[in-house]
Amino acid sequence: MSITISDRAAQRIKEIRDEKHLPDDTELRVGVVSGGCSGLTYELDFDNNDSDGSDKDQLFEDNGIKLIVDMRSFLYLSGTELDYTEGLEGEGFHFQNPNASRTCSCGESFSV
Repeated sequence: MSITISDRAAQRIKEIRDEKHLPDDTELRVGVVSGGCSGLTYELDFDNNDSDGSDKDQLFEDNGIKLIVDMRSFLYLSGTELDYTEGLEGEGFHFQNPNASRTCSCGESFSV
């Protein structure tokens, strides 16, 4: 299984990349770190250094976006879709994670 990116998320990632004047081939690093009210928190950042060359990174490409995910995070994120929404509750990236057994009310953290 891999990590997928919705059309809306891909468009917003490209817009942010352009706003920051990053090259089109800049990867998006997706991770999971300890924290938040449910125990684990999602992390997104741009990474223009490619994989660190170790076997610990998984590389994906979906919807024109290259993703780098460390192996520990991939175990939590396998099968996840990254989406972007704009609505009454605010705008931002959201993870549709089938592995999460519980999420906090704000959607920023989860547990498995």
